[in-house]
Amino acid sequence: MIRNSLFIAIILAVFAGSVAAQDKLNYRIYSADGKPVTYNEMLLAAGNARVVLFGELHNNALAHWLQFELTKDMFSKHGSYLVLGAEMLEADGQLLLDEYLAGFVSEKNFRDQARLWSNYATDYAPLVNFARDKGLKFIATNIPRHYASMVAREGFESLDKLSSEAKNFIARLPVDYDETLPGYAAMMSMGGMSGKGGHPNTNLPKAQAIKDATMAHFIIKNMKPESVFLHFHGAYHSDNYEGIFWYLKKADKNLTTLTISTTEQSDISTLSTESLGRADFIIVVDEDFTKTY
Repeated sequence: MIRNSLFIAIILAVFAGSVAAQDKLNYRIYSADGKPVTYNEMLLAAGNARVVLFGELHNNALAHWLQFELTKDMFSKHGSYLVLGAEMLEADGQLLLDEYLAGFVSEKNFRDQARLWSNYATDYAPLVNFARDKGLKFIATNIPRHYASMVAREGFESLDKLSSEAKNFIARLPVDYDETLPGYAAMMSMGGMSGKGGHPNTNLPKAQAIKDATMAHFIIKNMKPESVFLHFHGAYHSDNYEGIFWYLKKADKNLTTLTISTTEQSDISTLSTESLGRADFIIVVDEDFTKTY
């Protein structure tokens, strides 16, 4: 009897292993220390934070789906206290965005006038339209791109020349900047970063920093004591607790902020060493998964 039971147990184990080998998982979620976690565990943690920074890969369809799922689930908990915001919309377009959310502007006119990213229709329209349908605030947090370009050419000092009206669309000046932060320092070693005479353009990390500072500024500005802010942006803007996260903590060191990052791997069964500690939760997507562009 014992021998038969052992035989059955072995057969079941082999069968289970065979089924698992046939599974085609397209993503897994890991904690900062590389332990596999469930979506519900990530959702529970997000529900206890005041700010959730969701770092995406811009063309990753699965990340965009998870952003939408997280938005719906956080709305189920927080209702109208949930505030959404995104890198992909620029601060000087807030009035137009508000008018679209209120139903004053048609979707066609909004898309024609808002300087939207080319993948807006597939990747960000569902989030904006969810906010419209549920009566939520959606904040255009990014610096207008022409001001970021000014910083890339001439440094932070170029912003001093702006009018007081223009400065309403950027972080308060002067902007704190730490060029030794690994994310900014790494930009100097990337290809295509040369300025005049082939020398490194030290202003390019500053352009990244003014984006990070401005997004943090508008997150803080649009938070009320009871609100929860869910923000969408490229993962580089909050990876390793830098970028937006760093500026949020400069503004309010006690602000409970949770970070999510997205990466791709050929094998998603474990988290790669270089991704350890990148964020509170790391979404690892099979690198063969569908891209939106």
